[in-house]
Amino acid sequence: MDVRTHMMPCACKHVSGGFTLLEVMLAMAILAISLTAVFQSQSQSISMTGRSRFETTAPLLAQSRMAHIEAMSPGDIHTEEGDFGDDYPDYTWNLAVSETEIENLKKIALTVTNSRMTLNNDYRLVLYRCIAY
Repeated sequence: MDVRTHMMPCACKHVSGGFTLLEVMLAMAILAISLTAVFQSQSQSISMTGRSRFETTAPLLAQSRMAHIEAMSPGDIHTEEGDFGDDYPDYTWNLAVSETEIENLKKIALTVTNSRMTLNNDYRLVLYRCIAY
């Protein structure tokens, strides 16, 4: 065996099967952008669900309370507030009775509020009622 061939450095390159740092960074950036879009969409969906629940529940509660007020005798109707009990713990109501320009006509404004929501959390229902004594 020839000593020269045995001591010669190998000119072949060693090929690695891994990813470069640049490829990993690009993959992470793409993943971060796509996950941000997915999380934002999920957050918006949850917000819209809560809003639609309020838009359904508040009018029904207001109509129910207003029906109770309409059934009352005119002398018993006055400004007051309350809640809807354990069935709807986040909802409260406020009744405001005020005079109008027309004699014996009262403005009865009922506002239903959801305490968990921070924006647009009021639903208002107004009734004008003739109260002759």
